Amino acid sequence: MDWRDIPSLSALRAFEAAARCGSLSAAARELNVTHAAVAQSVRRLESHFGCPLLVRAGAGMAPTPEGQRLAAGLGDGFGQIAGAVRELARRNAARPLRLALAPSLANNWLMPRIGDFWAEHPDIQIELVPGTELVDLRRDGFDMALRYGTGPWPGVTTTRLFRATHVLVAPPELGLRPVASLADLSDCDVLTERYHAEDLLWAEREGLRHDRITLRRLPTLSMVLEAVRTGYGAGLMPWVMAQTDVQAGRLQVLYCGDTAGLAYHMLTLPGRVPGPALRSFMSWLRKQADLTLGTVPPGPTP
Repeated sequence: MDWRDIPSLSALRAFEAAARCGSLSAAARELNVTHAAVAQSVRRLESHFGCPLLVRAGAGMAPTPEGQRLAAGLGDGFGQIAGAVRELARRNAARPLRLALAPSLANNWLMPRIGDFWAEHPDIQIELVPGTELVDLRRDGFDMALRYGTGPWPGVTTTRLFRATHVLVAPPELGLRPVASLADLSDCDVLTERYHAEDLLWAEREGLRHDRITLRRLPTLSMVLEAVRTGYGAGLMPWVMAQTDVQAGRLQVLYCGDTAGLAYHMLTLPGRVPGPALRSFMSWLRKQADLTLGTVPPGPTP
């Protein structure tokens, strides 16, 4: 389609409204523009086509035969446009929100809380897509991602959710006692994630000595947490991974400390205003983040 041969859509819209309403003033009110703007649009179209489109009819206006044909075609066309827009809006409102996040965050932080969101918003469906690979929100069709790191990241709008507090945890039956410094930790197995070095780097800054412990690296945080639950040793992990188990008494905190700059973030598409469903979910996530931060234990004193 060569749009250079077609008058402006705003002028066509003004004429269609005037022909349908039988009045320039009524068309102006419908379109929320001035009477003069509608009249000018009609004059431009008449100049473009080289024939009158509207004529006076009593106190109002009536289309000429040429105007009737144009108005009928425009009415059908604008009706199809409106229908397509409404259908897409309806489908988007009905489709689930697609959220990308790490499996460990999904299993150990989001899932123990998601029932609260479902109770508050039973009409909002969420499609959780756990994965360890970074996703492209636009290309992969995601509404949002939760990402751990320092941020910001290119090509997305980054909103900090909550800071990362790291802990060393173990089941009570191991008999390990809280320590004032990780330098005091000795004669135990320490489990950490293999592919993300943040936990171990934090522990080393806090004094962890490799010559005094046996370090075991596992592929994922979920595996680290399960191994710790089973009693294979103490585990290094973000507080959000261990919170549920600690509060249930399955694990105890041996050491706790902040990691400078590291946080969990909400990633959304730039330039796109979040719809009502996404706004509700983001607001709920912020509330859950505040509740999580409120449970962070102080650094234990042995």
